[in-house]
Parts: sequence; structure tokens; C-alpha cells
Amino acid sequence: MDIRSLIKEEVLAQKAYGVEHAACPVKLDANENPLAIPGPLRKRFVSRLASVSLNRYPEAGSPALTARFAKVFGVGGDQVVLGNGSDELIQILCTAVARPGAEVMIPIPTFAMYRITAQNTGCRVAAVPLDGEFDLDLAAMRERIAAHPPALTFLAWPNNPTGNCFRRDRIEAVLRESPGIVVVDEAYFHFSGQTFLPLLGRYENLVILRTLSKAGFAAMRIGFLIGPPALVHELDKVRLPYNLNALSQAAAGFYLDHEETFLKQAEKIRRWRGELFAAMKKIPGIHPRPTDANFIFFGCDFDADRVYSRLMERGILIKNFNAPGAMQNFMRVTVGTREENSRFIGELQDILSK
Repeated sequence: MDIRSLIKEEVLAQKAYGVEHAACPVKLDANENPLAIPGPLRKRFVSRLASVSLNRYPEAGSPALTARFAKVFGVGGDQVVLGNGSDELIQILCTAVARPGAEVMIPIPTFAMYRITAQNTGCRVAAVPLDGEFDLDLAAMRERIAAHPPALTFLAWPNNPTGNCFRRDRIEAVLRESPGIVVVDEAYFHFSGQTFLPLLGRYENLVILRTLSKAGFAAMRIGFLIGPPALVHELDKVRLPYNLNALSQAAAGFYLDHEETFLKQAEKIRRWRGELFAAMKKIPGIHPRPTDANFIFFGCDFDADRVYSRLMERGILIKNFNAPGAMQNFMRVTVGTREENSRFIGELQDILSK
């Protein structure tokens, strides 16, 4: 049997999402929170998880948790969908709009799962390059909207991997002029402090994504979609009934109970981000880009592939985006602990000096 003959062309034509599995002691490649749950809270957290009845299905649709987070977001309970990370919510959106010929518009470079999920669900992808400052090319997006109105547009804010928040006025222009759903993905809200939540009532096509992955719960896969009730009603038909497992639901409730602690962690990471950025700027040939996230996107005047592999040999894993064109010799480093950041800077300086 020829398995490939049974698989969609969109799947055959692509590569799986790449995750580096190198066993490096300093892991600065995945934009994770480098801090574990603080010691005094760990026993409480373990006790919370131990109270979960693993022999029972989780609460379908997470209504109690949805109501709690809706209150935090300042919206109605009928405006929130919880997901198995933002990835599942991206998949739900793409599945819901995947009528024949439906198009998903994304800027590039951006989060890879937008393209992968759109293709896997049978949507066409319209990739519009960012401008020279890695901001939205509004003229090019307007041209695409006019020629092929997208059913769905994804805008990461701040953008991954570039770290910057696109200009608000450009995002609002896309919201006004696109006939489809426009998703503002605020995965790094804890580090940018900026949000489009207050504009939900102004734009009927606005959807916002949030996550707890960057706030210290990456392993639990907890994501949130906030949008108009009419859309949420339809998306709930696509969402699997038990999509958020009981342990993740308990973890999300624990986060809310102790949110102030995790917000203080984010504040500490923002301070470390500033220190890391300043240290990188002092290294000749290294060009860090301004960032609103918990990572720094940077260019270098050297062969990025060589620098990346040398860092890995020394036990430091970052993300390499080196490719011909706008991404030539660009990499991304997650903000780690002070000790991890210091080691990264020291090893980087040593590699470049040889």
C-alpha cells in the first residue's frame, strides 16, 4: 500500500514543526519561563493536582474555569474558549473557516504554527513579508485583502520571532478593512503589557489569544481565545468536548489563586531582559532588535550556523533562523536566569573572538 497516496497534498508538501532535541544544560530556545513554581507554593500545587480524580473525565468545556478567566479578562463567559494551548485554538479557528478556497493571511516571519495549521486544515496561505523594520507592510496587506479577502488573519503581538509589537494603527487598519476574522495573538502579554482587549467591542471581527505557557505553565498547555459570542458559539462546535485535561484545569485555577506570584516572576524576567539586551549590544558584530517579549531576536555579522553550532557544543541551545533574505544570520535567544544569561554572553564573546 502506498501510504503517501492517501495523504493530502498540503501535508505531503510540508515539514513537521521542528523542535531541537539536543540535551543542552542551558536551554534558551523555546521562550519558556526559566523559573519554576516558587518553593513555598510547590506543595500546594502538588496537593491540588493530587486531588484530581484521574478516573473521571475532566469538566467538559471547562465552564467554571472559563467563568473565572472571563472575569479576569473583563468579558462575558460566552466570549471565552479554553484550549489545549494556543495551538489547539489556532486549529479550531482554521477548521471552522476552512470552506473551499478559504484563505489565511499571515505576515512573515511569524509563528510557524499559523501556516502549518492552515495548510493542514485545507486553507490557502497568503504570506505577506514584513517591512524592513519587521513591522506590518500595510500596503501589501491591503493589496492582498482587496484581491483575495482572507477568512482569517493571524497577527502575533508581540511577534515571534522578531519580538516587536506591530504598530497599533496598522493592526487597526487590518481590522477595519478585512472582511474576515483577525486574530491578535497576545502570547507574550505578560512581558509586553499591551493588549487589544479594550477594543473587542469596537471590532466585531477581533479575536484575541492568550496563554499561560510563558507565565510558567508551558507543560500544562493552557490557552485562551476571547472573541464575540456569536463566533465562540460556532467554535464550541469544533472544540473537542474534553479538550483541556483535568490536571491542566487544576493548574489554571492554581495560577489564578496565586497570580500575583507569577506576575512578579514576569517582572523579574523583564529586568533580566533589559540586562541581557544591554550586554548583547556591547558585543561587536551582534545586533539585538528591540523586544516586547521574553526573548531577543538578533542579527550578527558572522556565520549564524557556525555560532549556533558552537554554542550548542558548549551546552547552550538557542534558536537559529538563518536563511537567505531578510532572515540572513538572525537568531533568537530566550531570556533565562541571570546565571544562564551570563553564561550565554560569556560563551558568545569567546566564540566570536576566535
